[in-house]
Amino acid sequence: MPSLPFRHIAVEGPIGVGKTSLTTLLSNRFRGTKILEDVNNPFLDDFYKDRRGAAFRTQLFFLLSRYDQQRTIGQRDLFTELILSDYTFPKDKIFAYLTLDDSELMIYNRLYDLLYETVPKPDLVIYLQANLDTLLRRIKKRGRAYEKSISPQYLQELSEAYSHYFYRYDETPLLVVNTNEIDFVNTPEHFDQLVEQIRNAQKGTQYYVPLGS
Repeated sequence: MPSLPFRHIAVEGPIGVGKTSLTTLLSNRFRGTKILEDVNNPFLDDFYKDRRGAAFRTQLFFLLSRYDQQRTIGQRDLFTELILSDYTFPKDKIFAYLTLDDSELMIYNRLYDLLYETVPKPDLVIYLQANLDTLLRRIKKRGRAYEKSISPQYLQELSEAYSHYFYRYDETPLLVVNTNEIDFVNTPEHFDQLVEQIRNAQKGTQYYVPLGS
């Protein structure tokens, strides 16, 4: 199996789109080191039940947790090791702008800017997209207890925030993948086709809209 022409790949997209699944599949095939986001945030359940009340402490906990993980990536040997992550550090800001008020954002942004300077950038970002119905179906299927309180409205707002962010994105090569019509987890052919798109990704932004089967 030919290797990938990247040493640090990050997979992004809204809740339920398949980030962790794709990261795991890629790490298994190419024997990469998998860096999965720590979703064990003690404030997350309260956040989904009452978004305003718990948003700030939820966001700060995630920011510091993500920063700790990203520092470990920066300390690894990217010349000999393939790193695959199921998120990017700027993801934190997407959520923050969706949930925090202006006074909270003022504090958040000062901390974020201090931390961001030392965070390594991936060689390639894969942005997975899906429509609202697809996201809701996938979230329901995986059955995480704390995600049962996610409202369709919040999920739609999050998807739109991701789209807005990546519309202007130019920090790294970007592969945008529409996942509505494919199942790369259960259909090996779909995964193989996606791997080819990843292997051939180049500078700038590229789009992959598979027809499914």
